[in-house]
Amino acid sequence: MKRLGAILYNDFELLDAYGPLEMFGVMGADLEIVVIAEEKGPVKSSAGPKTLAEFNFNDAPELDLTLLPGGIGTIPELENEQLLGFLRERCPQAEVNMSVCTGSALLAKAGLLDGLRATSNKMFFNLAVAQSDRVDWAENARWVDAGQYVTSSGVSAGTDMSLAVIERLFGVERAQQAAAFTEYQWHTDADTDPFVELLNQGDAALLG
Repeated sequence: MKRLGAILYNDFELLDAYGPLEMFGVMGADLEIVVIAEEKGPVKSSAGPKTLAEFNFNDAPELDLTLLPGGIGTIPELENEQLLGFLRERCPQAEVNMSVCTGSALLAKAGLLDGLRATSNKMFFNLAVAQSDRVDWAENARWVDAGQYVTSSGVSAGTDMSLAVIERLFGVERAQQAAAFTEYQWHTDADTDPFVELLNQGDAALLG
């Protein structure tokens, strides 16, 4: 059994987390999912609903996979040394680390994407780019698999990315079964994001 840790913070984007978790949840007994935050307890999403963090940064178990969502909460977390330190400590130990949307900005700020190809939310792409000039930022990509680090574009792109990671870890048949079970139309082309036309057209006010 592999263990996936979803690392949450206040005002994370709901679908960034729950799209991938829905797909990984189809793996059943082959995968355990845990939720981690700086403090145990309810963590509010940007949409309002809260998710219960079972572990904090000090008592989180060993992780094979990590999932880091984005959202408007990314902005203050870029200055949160507790989160950045946790990422620096735990991500190098994991087999695969996934980010969705502006979650890649946090990985970049932590220095974990240096020398790697990566992508981020298209509408707020410059937010990620501003965190590190040592990353090969891919504007057109829906997601980028750089081995230990897999980054995706915004929101729904994380679900496509998660299916690609499932394909890598569990086989294409399991990934196709997950997509079919959830009645999801999988966008399988990692290098083409239909939303690239919206590059950096996001409202800066939404990010603070």
